Amino acid sequence: MQKQTGNVTIENQGKFGIILPIVLISYFLILLNNSLVFTSTVQISRDMHMNSLMIAWVSNAYALTFGGFLSFGARLGDILNRRVVLLAGLWIFTIASLLVGLSTNQGMLIAMRALQGVGGALLAPATLALLMDYYSGPTLTRAIAYYGATAGIGTSLGLIVGGIIASYSSWRNGFYLDMGMGIILLVLSYRHVKPVNGQAVKTSIDWWGTITSIIGFSALVYSIDATSYRGAAIIVTIVALISFVIIESKTKHPLMPLEIFKDNQRSSALVSRFFMLGVSMSYFFLMPQALQRVFGITPLMAAIAFLPLTVVQFGISLLVARLTFRFSNTTVLIGGALIDTFGLILGAVIGIQHGYWLGVALPMVFIGIGQGLIMSPLTVAGVANTSDDIAGAASGVVNTVHQIGGAVGLSIVSASVANASSAVTMIDRAQMWMVGLAIVMLIAGLNILRGQHE
Repeated sequence: MQKQTGNVTIENQGKFGIILPIVLISYFLILLNNSLVFTSTVQISRDMHMNSLMIAWVSNAYALTFGGFLSFGARLGDILNRRVVLLAGLWIFTIASLLVGLSTNQGMLIAMRALQGVGGALLAPATLALLMDYYSGPTLTRAIAYYGATAGIGTSLGLIVGGIIASYSSWRNGFYLDMGMGIILLVLSYRHVKPVNGQAVKTSIDWWGTITSIIGFSALVYSIDATSYRGAAIIVTIVALISFVIIESKTKHPLMPLEIFKDNQRSSALVSRFFMLGVSMSYFFLMPQALQRVFGITPLMAAIAFLPLTVVQFGISLLVARLTFRFSNTTVLIGGALIDTFGLILGAVIGIQHGYWLGVALPMVFIGIGQGLIMSPLTVAGVANTSDDIAGAASGVVNTVHQIGGAVGLSIVSASVANASSAVTMIDRAQMWMVGLAIVMLIAGLNILRGQHE
């Protein structure tokens, strides 16, 4: 049996067709893109003569534009047509991937990573929305489950693929792989993704809100990491973010409705998520560098060394639904925050100098458990108690906070270790800063108890 919606055939009897592979490959492409940077930072910094602060911008430039344009991309898909936005995102991401691989200097590399982020911000919401357009009923439920499973599997597989590329060839080949996958997705999307009649809605785009938020958060990260013009960056940050709040309070269709932050549960979850991603991004970015430099291992071995974290995180994430049903969403969230913080404290106290198994693998198990437990409940709490008119915007804010939090957290931790005398000192000091961010994450999670929750 099939249901027709506009030009789209929606399967109801478990036949996914080609759309689900397009969605899952697109999602994996985004995950792989991050993994390529995590495993290649040592090689990139050496080839491009980048210090620890500059190399952080290779990740931050992408995260800032991805997070800054994510809600914009989702809204654009509603106003125009998700097929148009999907193809635009793929074209931008594919061309930017080629240009990252061809980069001849630091400025070009960072700028093209930022352009990749714009492509990713258009691509990500469009692909997820395709599941809603093409599937329904039990088939939709299964499709979303596969999408969630890709996150866990994709992180581990992406790190290993990135590690293989960085170990046996140039880091540039990883971004050429991005380009190749993008071309394949473009061909498949042109052939199989059809426009949905009547999909577009009459609304407006919050252009000024988008612009001021991107300027404000970018200037904030620059003010943390920069060696010059930091005072000017702080002024730009304050002016841009104040302007953003004023615009959001007055515009008819705000990018980030301020009403979202009036609920204690939502606002606490968003703050907790912000700092949780600051910790996670810093750990995934800095630990592979430390493993390679301290133990003298290849990028591939550094990726494999992350399996105690990624495999455990994936396994635990499969149990979250049952745990939240039994204990409540908030209980699981706080439990995850406690275990995540404990794992980080364990790593900071023991130290990498005591060997991989004790100083890295053991803490990774606890970090994996904590992150596996906390991510889904943070998402649920971040959109809790929303009315229909702000539900979509609240989801966009969750994803924006996810990306911006990672960029800001990585900037703080990278700046704190910029003058470290050795790799051991660098990662030990970084983990202490991560513990500080994790404590804020935990306090914000505990603050949810002040409000009403299921």
